[in-house]
Amino acid sequence: MTIAKELKASFERSSLIRQMFEKAAQLKAVHGPDKVLDFTLGNPNLPPPAAFDEALKQAAADRRPGIHGYMPNDGYPETRAAVAATVTRDHGVTLTGPDIIMSCGAAGGLNAVFRTLLDPGDEVLTPVPYFVDYRFYVNNHQGKLATVPTRPDFSLDLAAMARAVTPQTKAVLINSPNNPTGQIYSRESLAALGDLLREKSRELGRTIYLLSDEPYRKIVFDGAEVPSILTSYKESIVVTSYSKDLSIPGERIGYIAVNPGAACYVDIMAGLNLAIRTLGFVNAPALMQRVVARVAGQTVDVKAYARKRELICAILEEAGFDFVKPPGTFYVFPKSPLGDDVKFVQALQEELILGVPGVAFGAPGHFRLVFCVADEVIQKSREGFLRVMEKF
Repeated sequence: MTIAKELKASFERSSLIRQMFEKAAQLKAVHGPDKVLDFTLGNPNLPPPAAFDEALKQAAADRRPGIHGYMPNDGYPETRAAVAATVTRDHGVTLTGPDIIMSCGAAGGLNAVFRTLLDPGDEVLTPVPYFVDYRFYVNNHQGKLATVPTRPDFSLDLAAMARAVTPQTKAVLINSPNNPTGQIYSRESLAALGDLLREKSRELGRTIYLLSDEPYRKIVFDGAEVPSILTSYKESIVVTSYSKDLSIPGERIGYIAVNPGAACYVDIMAGLNLAIRTLGFVNAPALMQRVVARVAGQTVDVKAYARKRELICAILEEAGFDFVKPPGTFYVFPKSPLGDDVKFVQALQEELILGVPGVAFGAPGHFRLVFCVADEVIQKSREGFLRVMEKF
């Protein structure tokens, strides 16, 4: 065997999301792109805010001496200061530039956090459904991902979380608003989770960290708010990206925000700084750092996603699907009318409708649809959803 055995074994467990995206490409080649209704990949279809385009022009035109030179691993000081001001406003906890580490998206940020926190065999707990790559990120750093069930509406089950904590638990990783469900964890549940982790940390004699992956924080509807873990628990770290709120996923720019009240704050920041460099990122993309410093707080037109949510939810309701209307993100996660969600997704493909089986997110019996697609794609799906439900 010429490659690592563990990596080869991971091929079979690799993202069903990407596999379904590739299936969509195959069907489009056969039937034509306009005939295939692709709800697989959460690739934002709204343009970035106009302020982003202007900031990009200004950053590209900057000719200051040394502008393309090396920078601190943790990012430009002026960018970190601008991000900290936004975090302070959004989270209700005062942060300054030194509390921020700029990262290569949320994925790069999470890997840096796990490299910093995990010893071999440490466990990271995450509620299900969960983003499939979390398992790979934890495994990258010799940790183990353990899943915790949620309630029927996908809200946190604190009793299940308490049962899941073991002497090996090092962190709890949440994702709110959640991919794939769109659920937002309430302020009360996060406060209770903070109390639980404080109690368990005392019992076990080791700190259990609370991590939050938040790329969808600003994609929320009906006046919903996303409570902050930073106000619920001092041993907390937020990781996020600008992929969704600025519609720039290909730019791979995000940040890590560390609660300044964390007991081992100095060591955590030093560890993150070293991890960013030694994992091979070295630093977050320089041009995008200069851009986001200029547009901190901007977001896409969320009203457009709200309209798309109403379109797809109306179709699913008419067809008779059982689902929770998502308060955030651009995903909806209906129940499959079959126990086998993979088989049901295959039945949808016969209607040239593509979704992702819930098993990809640790939640068999459901399937995920994105609605960050053109309105006409959603509208064209109506007859197909009606027909497939009639079969079952």
